[in-house]
Amino acid sequence: MSTEGDKQYWDKKAPSYAKAPVADEAGYQRTLEKTRSLLKPTDTVLELGCGTGSTALRLADAAKSYLGSDISREMIKIAIEKQTAEETKYPGLSFCAATAEELAAKPVRFTTILGFNYLHLVSDVAATLKMTHSLLEDGGQLITKTPCLGDMNFLLRWGIPVVRFFGVVPTITIFTENEFSQLLQDAGFEIIETEKHASKGDDSRPFIVARKK
Repeated sequence: MSTEGDKQYWDKKAPSYAKAPVADEAGYQRTLEKTRSLLKPTDTVLELGCGTGSTALRLADAAKSYLGSDISREMIKIAIEKQTAEETKYPGLSFCAATAEELAAKPVRFTTILGFNYLHLVSDVAATLKMTHSLLEDGGQLITKTPCLGDMNFLLRWGIPVVRFFGVVPTITIFTENEFSQLLQDAGFEIIETEKHASKGDDSRPFIVARKK
C-alpha cells in the first residue's frame, strides 16, 4: 500500500483496534516496566506509531513531556478521547497525527523515541531509522520492540507478501533480528541492550535499546 492507503487502512481499523485485548499482557507489562526504568523526569519523549494511546497514557508521568504520534487521524482521535476521559491528567502529554518525516521537518528534538510494534509497518525501514536518528538529541535513546517477521514461521513469511499483493493488509516489511540490528547500526545507532519480553510462545519481537552515536 501507499502511505495514503496505509492511513486509510488504519483509520478504518482504529475502532476495532482500540477494543482488542493485548495478546500477551504479561509481556506488555514487562515492556512497560523496563521502558519506565529507562526514562528520567527530565526526558522529552516521542512515541512513533502510538496507535490509540494506551502506552502513552501508562508512561507519560515518567517524563517531562510525551508526544504520541501516529499516521492515522482516527487512532489519534481515540487517543485524545482516552486522555480526556482519564481521571489523572498529564500536562506534558499530547498527541498528533504525523509521520516521522513530517515531525523531522520541525525544529523540536527529543531525548527518547519509542517505537513499539511500529517499524515493521513502514515501507523503508532504513530511511525511517535515519529520520528517527535525526529526531534525537545527541546521545538520545531509541527504545523499540517490533516483530522481526523474518525469524517467524516460513509459511507465515510466505503468506504476508501474498495478502499484501491483494491489498488485504497495510505495508508490512519482513526482516530478521540480525538484519534489524544491522539497520540500526547503519542508521548511526549503538545497540546498548536487547531483551525478550514475551511470556508465551516464541518471541520474534526483541526489545532493543539503542543510543544515537
